[in-house]
Amino acid sequence: MKLTGINQITLRVNDLRESEAFYTGILGLGLDHRVGANITYLRIGSDLLVLVKAETPGTREARDIRVDHFGFRLPSNHEVDEAAALMEKSGVHLVTRPSNRREGRAFFVMDPDGNLVEFYSMRDTGIEKSEEGIDTSSPSATLPSVPSEEKPRRSRK
Repeated sequence: MKLTGINQITLRVNDLRESEAFYTGILGLGLDHRVGANITYLRIGSDLLVLVKAETPGTREARDIRVDHFGFRLPSNHEVDEAAALMEKSGVHLVTRPSNRREGRAFFVMDPDGNLVEFYSMRDTGIEKSEEGIDTSSPSATLPSVPSEEKPRRSRK
């Protein structure tokens, strides 16, 4: 597997517009695009910061982690498919199978500590405007819900 970089970090935020204002107005990232009312893609160079409206509110005093996932870029759609096969063969828990997204092809795995990790390719032509054949579902929508008193099972392979 030949990783070419980490170019996306996704953050869960309480107030999407307030966070957009911070990252665009103060830090100078550009608005790339929005997906519905709950997801905003911001860009700096070739890197993306994705803001996702949190399902449960967080406080500044809380010690919980608000990073949703991070992504490793691969050179091609073919290598995305090969990486998924390698992960599966290695016993890694695949949260989603490879599918076409607006920006390329992607799949998600869970690391040994339960962190969500994306592997994806990036289209040379950028974000696809048409939704035909594009998977627009959220990877977190496929994660099992766990009652608060139970600890989630995590891949240890």
